[in-house]
Amino acid sequence: MSFKKLGLNDLLLKAIEEKGYTDPSVIQEKAIPQILAGKDVLASAQTGTGKTAGFSLPLVQILAENPKEGRRQIKALILTPTRELAAQVYDEVRSFAAYTKLETAVIFGGVKQASQVARLKQGVDILVATPGRLLDLYQQKLLKLHQVNFLILDEADRMLDMGFIRDIRKILSFLPEQKQSLLFSATFSPEIKKLASTFLQDPVTVAAAPENTTAELVNQKIYRVDKTRKTELIIKLIWENNWHQVLVFTRTKHGANRLAQKFQKKKITAAAIHGNKTQNARTKALEGFKSGEVSVLVATDIAARGLDIPLLPYVINFEIPNIPEDYVHRIGRTARAGASGDAISLVSADELNYLKDIEKLLGVKLPKETVEGFEPEETEPVAPPSQKKKSVNFRKKRSNNNRFKKR
Repeated sequence: MSFKKLGLNDLLLKAIEEKGYTDPSVIQEKAIPQILAGKDVLASAQTGTGKTAGFSLPLVQILAENPKEGRRQIKALILTPTRELAAQVYDEVRSFAAYTKLETAVIFGGVKQASQVARLKQGVDILVATPGRLLDLYQQKLLKLHQVNFLILDEADRMLDMGFIRDIRKILSFLPEQKQSLLFSATFSPEIKKLASTFLQDPVTVAAAPENTTAELVNQKIYRVDKTRKTELIIKLIWENNWHQVLVFTRTKHGANRLAQKFQKKKITAAAIHGNKTQNARTKALEGFKSGEVSVLVATDIAARGLDIPLLPYVINFEIPNIPEDYVHRIGRTARAGASGDAISLVSADELNYLKDIEKLLGVKLPKETVEGFEPEETEPVAPPSQKKKSVNFRKKRSNNNRFKKR
């Protein structure tokens, strides 16, 4: 099927051609006609399958074909969980709107608001935003939302799941009741679906593949290794295989910093990206990674929802996530747009239960391997029961002594 057969007009087709797109992806084929028909949509698709274009193309067409006279007001609001994702969605929307008269803008935290406010004052049709900065500017009465006709939540499960739910409810209270709402993500838990149903009106559910699946072109490997030897193993894999452009995920911000420093000490160019970094530092690290100046980018899960790097060959889970859905998003950074990629996870004994949860979500057993010289112990060291008992008795005795002293 061609994009033209989906009902898109010549202005959109010209923009699509310039971006090098040829045929629509499965999620685009299913979602675009429903959005053009005015339906609320709950869309699920693997990362890298064109979800952004799936909602951006029909949105731009509808707004361009129905211009409103007078001062420009925000007609479409696209919310994303991270700054990086907001910037990338904005670039995509702006490119599709290139041959229309629509004005687009992006706002997010971590930078001064002055330039963003100046842009809003010029008039905006489509606004891409992170929830925090949007609420901040709204409460300062620097933007209005009373004419919003379209609400899009990108990475919707994360928007409703990672502490944004209170902000989302506030934003919803500021929007007109009559609007078209679109929720796009790679994963949807039953709880998130139930929550979404409270503000979607008779939604159409579309999916490019079974929910919570990973792209077929991702070559997934599990390496069993002791926790204390993970750094040694990951450095060995990168050096001996001459890997470049490797995205490594850690569970914590401090862990990301430490690991990046250890790479640097071994003459591997590396940078860390996480929520404690300034926006300028995050942008610089990402640009260096994309250009090839930085070989390894160490990231927390914030990057799983905001990075779009064409032909990224390697993703490594230095620590596997304790939330199974995050695994899907992490490894979805590779094997995008029809390319193949490797997703490697280093799993220690204390993470085996997390691995079981991931396999249960995916419905498959992931292949497990070991590297010679790095064979793991079967279990993590555990103190003998007798030692545990003595420790408990000692604490109780000391507690009793303190009680008598107070008397």
